[in-house]
Amino acid sequence: MNMVEVHDLCFSYRNGRVLDGVSFAVEAGEIWGVIGPNSAGKTTLLRLLSRVLVPEAGKIVLFGRDILAMTKREIARTVAVVPQEFQVAFPFTVEQVVAMGRYPYARGIGLESPADRQAAQRALDETGTAHLGHKYLDQLSGGEKQRTVIARALAQEPRLLLLDEPMAHLDLNHQLEILRLLKRLKAERGLMIILVSHDLNVAAACADRILLLKEGAVVTAGYPEEVMRPETLEKAYGCPIWSETDPETGAMRILPRL
Repeated sequence: MNMVEVHDLCFSYRNGRVLDGVSFAVEAGEIWGVIGPNSAGKTTLLRLLSRVLVPEAGKIVLFGRDILAMTKREIARTVAVVPQEFQVAFPFTVEQVVAMGRYPYARGIGLESPADRQAAQRALDETGTAHLGHKYLDQLSGGEKQRTVIARALAQEPRLLLLDEPMAHLDLNHQLEILRLLKRLKAERGLMIILVSHDLNVAAACADRILLLKEGAVVTAGYPEEVMRPETLEKAYGCPIWSETDPETGAMRILPRL
């Protein structure tokens, strides 16, 4: 059953159209990877799915409801976003940052309920950041900070998690930590996840299905082995592509062909 439906979505900024007739549907418990070259519309798509932006045409349906008929609080209880960059204006601890994720439920700062505190603690435990609780955000490594930002999103208790380049600037070990965390969240929470990534190997490794965009339009969508064909990727990226499947793990490996 489709839990998220996107129908003929269009959006333009002042300098031109960014998304043009994008359609796809996410089933319960799926991870979708969104890939494509620069200016393909990937981040704009996430902003529309979280209703930071409003489409000029088309329709988004979240769990049977038109997103435009939902209040901002209802959307915040349904959709959580992990942005490319997360900054705070003042020095906050990890516990405080994660508690911020309870804003769709809380009555105000310092007025968190037992349910709010329980949800925040669960998010800390699931992301392995509970031991960092009293550290300030600027004291964390890149991997620790990213897990904290994911914990903040989980504290919202969303049904849909949107991530924009969550593994950018992380080393291989921390990338692996985030990949394992996302797969565990899908299995244990039943979360639907939409992940934007410039790293084709990351998308292939974690996604059940992949959406390939170019210049705001859908090139193709489907299972990784269908989308990640060299001839398909070459049309989107405009360069020679090499790929193979690891005979031991079954993982796909994709690289530009020099």
